[in-house]
Amino acid sequence: MANQFDALLQENRSFPPSDDFRKQANVSDPDIYQKAAADREGYWAGWAKELDWEKPWDKVLEWEPPYAKWYVGGTLNASYNCLDRHLEERGDKTAIIWEGEPGEVRKFTYRQLHREVSKFANVLKSVGVVAGDRVAIYMPLIVEAAVAMLACARIGAVHSVVFGGFSAEALRDRIQDAQAKVLITATSGYRRGALVPLKKTADAAVAECPSIEKVIVAMRRSATEEADETVSMTDGRDLWYHDLMQSASDDCPPTWVDSEHMLFTLYTSGTTGKPKGIVHTTGGFLTVAYATCKWVFDLKPNDVYWCTADIGWVTGHSYVVYGPLANGATVVLYEGAPDWPKKDRFWELIEKHKVTIFYTAPTAIRAFMKWGEQLPQSRDLSSLRLLGSVGEPINPEAWIWYHKYIGNERCPIVDTWWQTETGGIMITPLPGITATKPGSATLPFPGIDAQILDEKGNAIEVGGGYLAITSPWPSMLRGIWGDPERYQQQYWSKWPGIYFTGDGAKRDEDGYFWLLGRVDDVMNVAGHRIGTMEVESALVDHQLVAEAACVGISHEIKGTAIAAFVIVKEAGRELATNDPAKFEQELKNHVAEKIGAIAKPEKILITADLPKTRSGKIMRRLLRDIAEGRALGDVTTLADPTVVASLKEKYEEEA
Repeated sequence: MANQFDALLQENRSFPPSDDFRKQANVSDPDIYQKAAADREGYWAGWAKELDWEKPWDKVLEWEPPYAKWYVGGTLNASYNCLDRHLEERGDKTAIIWEGEPGEVRKFTYRQLHREVSKFANVLKSVGVVAGDRVAIYMPLIVEAAVAMLACARIGAVHSVVFGGFSAEALRDRIQDAQAKVLITATSGYRRGALVPLKKTADAAVAECPSIEKVIVAMRRSATEEADETVSMTDGRDLWYHDLMQSASDDCPPTWVDSEHMLFTLYTSGTTGKPKGIVHTTGGFLTVAYATCKWVFDLKPNDVYWCTADIGWVTGHSYVVYGPLANGATVVLYEGAPDWPKKDRFWELIEKHKVTIFYTAPTAIRAFMKWGEQLPQSRDLSSLRLLGSVGEPINPEAWIWYHKYIGNERCPIVDTWWQTETGGIMITPLPGITATKPGSATLPFPGIDAQILDEKGNAIEVGGGYLAITSPWPSMLRGIWGDPERYQQQYWSKWPGIYFTGDGAKRDEDGYFWLLGRVDDVMNVAGHRIGTMEVESALVDHQLVAEAACVGISHEIKGTAIAAFVIVKEAGRELATNDPAKFEQELKNHVAEKIGAIAKPEKILITADLPKTRSGKIMRRLLRDIAEGRALGDVTTLADPTVVASLKEKYEEEA
């Protein structure tokens, strides 16, 4: 089965942009790819010139693999580019619309947000933070979290955001590694009607973090509007956000920093080893966040843009805060679950705030599918004009459902591939140019040199292999904080001077890229490379399957066999319960029919849930541990550790 993806390719028709969308798109020149490739440095210099610089650069790029410097000698400020430069023309435009889970709405114009950021920047100065200091941010998705990020950038401090769902141990490890001086947190956050005690978790972490000098705490209010004052405050260390802001000046000129000045570190977990502190710098990161936001989402002045990511992830950095605000957009923030108090909450928010651009994860889309199309159909989603997908490859069936029931078959879908390490979107459709294919991220963004390589580094024009970036780009990571050897080994040791993404991919005859997942999620079954996504897509294509995850397991004859974990829809529960053997065989035959006999799972386990991180990604590493009968690896990033425990117990019972 040389082309194991052929079944999906044949089924997926092409979706060209409509004539109306093409005519009004921010970019409609199909030759832009060739123009960017012909003068890559000139192209990226053109994008950087759309930002405001205090001092222009002397040289676009210095490249000494594996280290790059972009816009050498130039100085700028990220906060200034997100706020100050909009004040004259857009000062009274809404910058942020925030809604909390109980329904409270707060709106900030660019002028108001500028004032809040300037005041909090002065607060940070007052507690001793100077340029280069690391500041940890452990907050729910509230306006104060974005203010904290931009205030750090305003004074040249380095923010290190830790997702508010992480444990005390995870927070401690990240603070210790970054040697953060100040922690910014909140008393609590909302999740499915309950208040999550963030300050309590922060206290447990800080108890083992001697580098922390001050903890600044934003007070939350409960659904009954009573102040959440039940937290413990340590005298001399802990300070109330509102008290500090009350006395702070709103005059804080930006600190102009070198283009290569560190803007933030963000920790990402690998399959082994401690979390990696990915380093991003100001000029290059901001340029790519700005450029990709403008073209990929076709941002217009009257758009209301909603990316559902938390700021604890890189998507929240690039496409909730820096990219949209640098473009002067109106950004929606929602703190809460998509299914609270009802499963139509996202659609209610789109209807209420007249969202025009919606960017979310395939995991969420599959959940929406499971809940049924009746929910979005009961809401007015006519304001939507563009949809996006981020976080992992999207199953073709989920793509079609998203297109049909959320986009009403008129909204382009931009399926984007990128990483914490890349800083910005690398592979994506351009909605005014690209004919999309369900399940394909399509083509590299102009100026990005993405290739599919074999083990020896030879280019593969059509077929599968390793996804690599073969030329430097402005938002590339500048290292792993405090660990240059790991940086070299992890990303640059496979081929000299070429960035190894760790992902497998396939390219079809049209040059379109199909992401196959992490390399350790690409299974070698009897000598055939089969991506987990391919088998998962085939399973989800079955009318009774809501979600699926596949892993490779050791097999005496094949070397690797496939184990699948499947969540069934309501309509399939009776069959799965009453005759599991028949249902399992039906699913195996369905996979064989869709892809080929070689892809038929050896074992299928019906489960109520899958182990996922707090950002919604399936932890296939733990599924592999379960299927292989090994002791479970690190489970600290799981949203619900009980899921994997019950799954392990069920798998052992059926083995």
